[in-house]
Amino acid sequence: MKFKKYLVVLPGIILAFVLYTLSQGFNNIIGIELLGYEKSPISTAMIAILLGMFFGNVFQIRDSFLRGLDFTQKYILKLGIICLGIQLKPFEFLEFGAIAIPLIIICIISVLIVIKLLIKKLKIPTRMAYLISIGSTVCGTTAIMATAPVIGAKKNEVSYAIANITLFGILSMLIYPYFANFYFESEPLLIGLFLGTSIHETSQVAAAGLIYDQQFNSPETLNIATVTKLIRNTFLIIMIPLFAFLYNRGKTTEKKYSIIDIFPYFVLGFVAMIIVRNLGDLMYSNNYKWLVTIESIKLSSKIFLTMAMAAIGLSTNLKEIKNMGYKPFIVGFVGMATVGLVCITTIELYLNYFN
Repeated sequence: MKFKKYLVVLPGIILAFVLYTLSQGFNNIIGIELLGYEKSPISTAMIAILLGMFFGNVFQIRDSFLRGLDFTQKYILKLGIICLGIQLKPFEFLEFGAIAIPLIIICIISVLIVIKLLIKKLKIPTRMAYLISIGSTVCGTTAIMATAPVIGAKKNEVSYAIANITLFGILSMLIYPYFANFYFESEPLLIGLFLGTSIHETSQVAAAGLIYDQQFNSPETLNIATVTKLIRNTFLIIMIPLFAFLYNRGKTTEKKYSIIDIFPYFVLGFVAMIIVRNLGDLMYSNNYKWLVTIESIKLSSKIFLTMAMAAIGLSTNLKEIKNMGYKPFIVGFVGMATVGLVCITTIELYLNYFN
């Protein structure tokens, strides 16, 4: 019975892999065959997202694929992020973290203040505003789903908030890698911090980092963006109890929540992979088999992440987003813009202070 249960997800996983393969093929044809580059300057991840959105909105995706696509977005994505840890050294992790944590805190506080002021003007329901706020500042859909029960959010409010975060997350995911390269003059640390702090979803940050890596040949940027986002995810532990307190204060009953349930455990897997890499380097330095293993895990991470991007594209229903009202989307846009501007300003202040 359990075996049959796992077989249900296979069609969707295979579909995501087929789209990855198609994206890689298109990339090679356009970048190498047509444009004549030795290595295609176009991002496979971006092609996978756009292909997924095209097929997902032109054709009706069968129910038999949906479970596997959902599995790919949730679990294969996390596996891809864990595998990314093979590229990092522990001291790099600590260095990025020391810079990223103050940046994340400043962005979270700024967005919460701006959205709090905005919802009074637009008269948006408090629950929906809370969901959009935490989705914009912490980790997108995961934060929304984790927060919804503790504030008693309705299903339509949750759906609306997720659509909001999805729309602006996709826009920033596709635009920010190129904007950041221009604005920060190809500096990997600053670009990675910006992508990891200003884009909503973990999957979207991974996609933006991968797009940047493939477009500008900078794996370091992908590493920094991923580390920054994973640190940002752990702020769920603080933000959900805070939102529960703010929303439920003065009420006789409070929704219960569990730190254990909301902790993003794949962060531990990412850190474990960093440790594996460094222990391996100590024990098998310059060993051919170990070097091949590292490269295989790196390649696997990019395949898994691109499959997740294809699954996200297939699951993005543009008609549903279009048919929803405009006021919460104003909040979402302002949230996205605020995070981006505060991130840029904070990075500039950091540069002026330390340089």
